[in-house]
Amino acid sequence: MIAAGIEAARAVRAALDGLDDWGLAGTREGQHHSDLVADAAAVKVLLDAGFGVLSEESAEHHPERPVIAVLDPVDGSTNAAHGVPWFATSIAFLDRDGPVGGVVVNQASGVVFEAVRGGGARRDGVPIGPASTSSLSQALIGLSGWPAVHLGWEQFRALGAAALDICAVACGVLDAYIDCSDNGHASWDYLAGLLICHEAGAAIEDAFGKDLVTRNHGDRRTPVAAATPELLEACLAARRQLAAANRD
Repeated sequence: MIAAGIEAARAVRAALDGLDDWGLAGTREGQHHSDLVADAAAVKVLLDAGFGVLSEESAEHHPERPVIAVLDPVDGSTNAAHGVPWFATSIAFLDRDGPVGGVVVNQASGVVFEAVRGGGARRDGVPIGPASTSSLSQALIGLSGWPAVHLGWEQFRALGAAALDICAVACGVLDAYIDCSDNGHASWDYLAGLLICHEAGAAIEDAFGKDLVTRNHGDRRTPVAAATPELLEACLAARRQLAAANRD
């Protein structure tokens, strides 16, 4: 699985290297030319390796296969289009018990995050673990979306690629990540990062108690990840406070 994921990410990089137009494709809202060429390259590799695929860009391919690769060929395509070096290929492998393998490759730097269920998590082959921060008031957090109220962090970064943001929590670069967007995220944005967090020893949940593991192309979730269980509880409480404020 990991080898196939890395091969798919390399195929994406090769496809992007030949791309002249990184702008919007005009096919559907928010879809870039980079998304389309990357999807074609990655899907071929994953199908040839015997996996089914659930892709952000092209939906389901062979969903009857026992292991499904949940694929975001370019997570952070707006960053990619603007030359911001924080965009990734994210691939989570699901069996009937949930995520069994995950690969997130920063396509700007080449850094590879990977994890196998029960086998730990690594960055470029080196085992990783989260920070020890337990207080939100001392935390550096990553945000997706902009909250209408201050959630109590010490500092924040809005980096623009959820898969990499969650991996940054897993390896201790960020203390936490909070999805503050109105519409949440889809499974391909966070499932590989979810497994990498779990295997690294970080914590991750949906802000509203939903199961983060879903195979439905239309499902949306609100992932929150943190270095420690105590920090996760504080981040979840802050995210729910934000939801209540938005309702008011």
